Amino acid sequence: MEFAAPATSTQTGDISRLDAAAPAGRFRWIVCGLLFFATTINYMDRQVIGILKPLMHREMGWTETDYANIVASFQFAYFAGGLIAGLLIDRIGVRIGYAVSVALWSLASMAHGLARTVFAFSSARVGLGLAEAGNFPAAVKTVGEWFPPSQRALATGIFNAGSNVGAMITPLIVPHIVTRWGWKAAFYLSGLVGFCWLLAWVSIYRVSPIASRDMAISKTPRMNLISLLSRRSTVAYGLSGMFTGPVWWFYLFWTPDFLNKKFGLDLVHLGLPLAIIYLMSDAGSIGGGWISSHLMKRGFSVNFARKSAMLLCALAVVPVCTVSYTSSPWLAAFLIGLAAAAHQGWSANLFTFVTDTAPTSCASTIVSLGGLPGGIAGIVSAKLIGHILQVTGNYHLLFAVASMMYLLALLVLHVLVPRISNPAGRN
Repeated sequence: MEFAAPATSTQTGDISRLDAAAPAGRFRWIVCGLLFFATTINYMDRQVIGILKPLMHREMGWTETDYANIVASFQFAYFAGGLIAGLLIDRIGVRIGYAVSVALWSLASMAHGLARTVFAFSSARVGLGLAEAGNFPAAVKTVGEWFPPSQRALATGIFNAGSNVGAMITPLIVPHIVTRWGWKAAFYLSGLVGFCWLLAWVSIYRVSPIASRDMAISKTPRMNLISLLSRRSTVAYGLSGMFTGPVWWFYLFWTPDFLNKKFGLDLVHLGLPLAIIYLMSDAGSIGGGWISSHLMKRGFSVNFARKSAMLLCALAVVPVCTVSYTSSPWLAAFLIGLAAAAHQGWSANLFTFVTDTAPTSCASTIVSLGGLPGGIAGIVSAKLIGHILQVTGNYHLLFAVASMMYLLALLVLHVLVPRISNPAGRN
């Protein structure tokens, strides 16, 4: 696969001018911190159900198919919410749009504590999915408005690391909450944290005085949906997410169950292996963003920097195909952690690909529209995973398929967008 050579002087000149024009000062890193904490809470709320799966199997009598249906409900709602979240956020702005999204998903998280049946849990997951769909469109747009191109992948990697922190913290604290106050409290407290963030966001955030790239394209008219959907970059983003997004959902919702069934780890003993997995994911998210940002600062093109980082991540996923054959929970945790780290590094660059190839003014819409294939794949894969586990009783095939998805996604992206040639966002 042939990537672009180092950037030309014209290209690096464009980047330098945009860097210089971007909002200056420390405040943009405070904004990045807010995005990080919102993403942390986002993943805490969605991860609680996965941690409680073995307990709910016993208490509620769930089958593998029941759990798969509950997960699929979230996936469907996340997909449906993505249809409108990006459009609304681009129209009303991230300050209000993000606040509404967090408030609604915090309420939906608390609603899980009132559920008693599979249908009730599925309904709560629908509410959670609809509201949580606004997180990444809002965060990606915010980064595009506050950060210059050479820092966007790093900033995206930092806020995206919040997903790993959330997934890491949850298995450490949920068992203690459940032991002391019961499983309902886990949902109530996770929702309460979201409202604490909401107060900070409304108090601290102010609208970016300069959108770092839209300065250069301020007179460009707003693109309609047909124009956005017909762009090769939008299609490439969507198909890449379709191949890789369900793999992350698989790690998130089924890793606790895999460790429980394969190694007999109960609710209390799951915490440390899962913490290792998501701590590694944190390093991957920030590291993946740093790699492409570092390459750009060294004079390489956006195309070379982004795709080189994505290739390294895709190769790092491959060893996960051996995880279901291991005899040590620590080796299994390391292999899944390596794959999860690679996914997060991949995601940091894939999200940044959106603001590399389109105006920031429509970034949220593209993230949402581009998420459609991934949403459909997530729904189908959740049902399929449940069926495979019900029939085979093992994870061999699932990890084997997961190991190859990123190389396939990178091939598709490279074919559709051979060269990311315009970091200013004009095609």
